[in-house]
Amino acid sequence: MRFLLDERVRDRIVAETGGNPLAQLELPRGLTATQLAGGFGLISSQALSGRIEESFLRRLDTLPPACRRLLQVAAADPVGEPSLLWNASASLGIGLEAATPAIDAGLLDVGIRVQFRHPLVRSAVYRSASLAERQDAHRALAEATDPRIDPDRRAWHRAQAAPGLDEDVAEELDRSADRARARGGLAAAAAFLERAATLTPEPARRARRMLTAARAKRDAGDLDAALGLLVAVEAGRLDALQTAQSEYLRGEIAFDQLRVHDAAELLQSAAKHFEPIDAQSAREARLRTLDAAMWLGDLEGPAGIRETAAAARACPRDPQPAGPVDLLLEALAVLYTEGYAAGAPLLVRANNLVLAPEVDPDDDSRWLVLARSKVFAVPAAEVWDAESWHALALRITQFARLAGAPIYLQFALNHLAWTCVLRGEFATAALVIDEERLLAGTTGTAPLGFAEMLLAAWRGQEGKASQMIDATEAAASAGGLRKVADFAVYARAVLQNGLGNHDSACVAAKRVFDSDHVGFAALVIPELAEAASRIGDTELVAAAAAYVSERAQVTPTPWALGVEARLRALLADGDVADRLYRESLEHLGRSHLGVELARGHLIYGEWLRRENRRVDARGELRTAHDMFSAIGADAFADRASRELLATGETARRRTIDTRDDLTPQEWQVARLARGGLSNPEIGTQLFLSPRTVQYHLRKVFTKMGIRSRTELVHVLPRDFPGTSPG
Repeated sequence: MRFLLDERVRDRIVAETGGNPLAQLELPRGLTATQLAGGFGLISSQALSGRIEESFLRRLDTLPPACRRLLQVAAADPVGEPSLLWNASASLGIGLEAATPAIDAGLLDVGIRVQFRHPLVRSAVYRSASLAERQDAHRALAEATDPRIDPDRRAWHRAQAAPGLDEDVAEELDRSADRARARGGLAAAAAFLERAATLTPEPARRARRMLTAARAKRDAGDLDAALGLLVAVEAGRLDALQTAQSEYLRGEIAFDQLRVHDAAELLQSAAKHFEPIDAQSAREARLRTLDAAMWLGDLEGPAGIRETAAAARACPRDPQPAGPVDLLLEALAVLYTEGYAAGAPLLVRANNLVLAPEVDPDDDSRWLVLARSKVFAVPAAEVWDAESWHALALRITQFARLAGAPIYLQFALNHLAWTCVLRGEFATAALVIDEERLLAGTTGTAPLGFAEMLLAAWRGQEGKASQMIDATEAAASAGGLRKVADFAVYARAVLQNGLGNHDSACVAAKRVFDSDHVGFAALVIPELAEAASRIGDTELVAAAAAYVSERAQVTPTPWALGVEARLRALLADGDVADRLYRESLEHLGRSHLGVELARGHLIYGEWLRRENRRVDARGELRTAHDMFSAIGADAFADRASRELLATGETARRRTIDTRDDLTPQEWQVARLARGGLSNPEIGTQLFLSPRTVQYHLRKVFTKMGIRSRTELVHVLPRDFPGTSPG
């Protein structure tokens, strides 16, 4: 996970820590992303232990007054430009020679950059200055900063120098915030906006700026700071629009913190406040309210999903052409009030609008609205469109990363990892999950953990998966989050099917199937049908088949058609069943769903063995075993191995004789290289550096006995999970 920290500040941190990794980690410890914005948090927010602070202060006391003054100016500037320091010091009547005692004392080093020789000296120096001395230092630095070259640095120094309210400086900070947003610096924008609000004399304008700052703080992941600003905002007199905006933002933050009951109430109230004054904001609030209701999973109760959907349909609409929010809100509302046949085409339309080729990938307004909504992936999942789901998760992740929005990025990464699991790209999913966990630790929020739980289930890691499933289900049930609890139960069905415990898998899958959460059917029905067929519950298989057939008629995607054909095969016999199994594999082969394709070979192979067609069964089971083994679905691979043993053949295990097999990570790199992607492009998709990509490619070439990436077309199996046609 990357922060957009000013490069000059970054270089100075590296220099002042001597490149020591531990020191680099410790220096900003305890600071939020918004405090780090521009590097200014490193000046004033770092608390020193008593003995270290006293030691530095004693050394400062021995220096001449002019030298101490120069050090204070240097400490107020996190960039370390020598010319800026000399010009600012000169305006305060301090000459170059004043630096000599500090250099001799080992406190300061002046070269290409001005840097303190210990990472904590800067903070001690800055803290030793009085408020008036700090303001004078910042005023001198502002006057010495060229507004054409570095207007944002100048604006910040002017703000730090301001003795009181100053609208002129506040407006300059507003412009800096706009520039920060444009370059993806939400944390910096939040810092500029907060300072602008504190300097604003006029109360209504101050409230407006403070609300904007609170929104930026939330988007940057600093939820506590955002709530603190909202408290300050609400202490004053707000107009109707500001009241709605404040309530809406509180609802979003509650949702971010998974306080979904609170979120639903706040968002619903905000929507009602918005409706008479801002139709578009009202519709956004209605979409978020419906999203919260879906998480809670109460379909028919008061303030439940259907009631919320009906209220959304009645929400006034802006006369402007329908955008993503309008279409998605309408589609979900129709889906819940009129059924799948009426709602699914609207979901497809909403999905197509978002992913249309003519859509500008840099259109921040479109992607920001989608990223704010945790329901953005529902349309593709509900209409069984695996490719669009993955493409949308990639785009939202890219947007959130470039925008510097960790809250959006955390949810986007979870969806991206989820789609990678379904594609059979377990190694990539694990990398994405690691980033989401790191991001959560940085922002102080809890890791979502949903994709990690599902990955553990698919890998057959019984201990880890069971522990995560039980903990997630218990916490979600206690919090009233039925959809989250049922997702954990779905993961249990995956785990138990892999382990061959089909009774337990069937119980779990039926619970989720009966709940009928939007976006879950395509996931749980394969688990339900497989488990039910293995325990002989043909009535349940038939119910699942009817459910899928209804949807496949409306949205005939490879995913839906593949699963439908499989379920019909489970209910058929003889040549009809054989034809349907093959038809299912053909459809799923076009879906890029590695786990479902491998499962299809396994189920077909099991059926062939029961039909005493052992030779045919071995081919399907061997394919299933190899595919599951390659992606790391060990429990399912073991199932295939046991079935192979029953046919009289033993599955090949990974031993010294198969040392030239590619690892899952090498498969992913080779697959993308085979598709024509460059090393940097591969690195972007797999979250690796180009150098690491090149390292993996060298290993691929060695193992496959080739010399260049062009030869991958001839040696990389075309039917490997996730491999696109070359």
